[in-house]
Amino acid sequence: MPVRDIILIDEEKCDGCGLCIPSCPEGALAIIDGKARVVSESYCDGMGACVGECPQDAMTVIKREAPEFDEAAALENMRKAEGLTKETAKPSPPSHFGGCPGSRTMVIEKKDNPSATQTGTQQSELTQWPVQLHLVSPYAPYFNGKELLVAADCVPVADPNFHHGLLKGKSMVIACPKLDEISSYAPKIAEILKNNDIPKVTVAHMVVPCCMGILGIVEKAVELSGKDVPVESVVIGVDGERTESMF
Repeated sequence: MPVRDIILIDEEKCDGCGLCIPSCPEGALAIIDGKARVVSESYCDGMGACVGECPQDAMTVIKREAPEFDEAAALENMRKAEGLTKETAKPSPPSHFGGCPGSRTMVIEKKDNPSATQTGTQQSELTQWPVQLHLVSPYAPYFNGKELLVAADCVPVADPNFHHGLLKGKSMVIACPKLDEISSYAPKIAEILKNNDIPKVTVAHMVVPCCMGILGIVEKAVELSGKDVPVESVVIGVDGERTESMF
């Protein structure tokens, strides 16, 4: 067997809270007998997206002999665990993998709403769930064939035209480069790019300097992915207007 990065769980420290489960995009973790465990080492890519989610500091990445990461098997595992189809967009009852129901992958089918036109209200352009970068799976079906919008958390609040001006027709993830634990973000976006046909990435961030970090994360992710994906930067002012200036 090859020597590679793999997750090590300290059972003495683990209290079985399950916070690590949604952060594993391959579904390699489960709560078994009250402890987090790796259900199959071939599902674990060793990137450590789960490590920062453990409040007990029970998870580390080590190098040792382990079966090679099997991307196809991990994807099939996630599909079985999520129990979803594009037609229903409804999650099955929680499986034995122990994932949080609120973070299960959903494709949201959009339908025309005549009443919205009559009342002058706007429809949501969101076609997926979840959207937080820590929670999305790189293998989620909603990424493939669409442009990707990477938006700082504050952008949907500040931009009055967010849904129809930025989000429409795109898949999306949101993140905060200042307050989030961001060490896994560039590798996570790189996995999304590697595993899907994404023609373009739009990075929407606020004009404030601390928000610029999200653009650097995406540029690093493109480099890691090995793909030539164009990146567009959209800057939103605190007044909700698009701008090119920085403080």
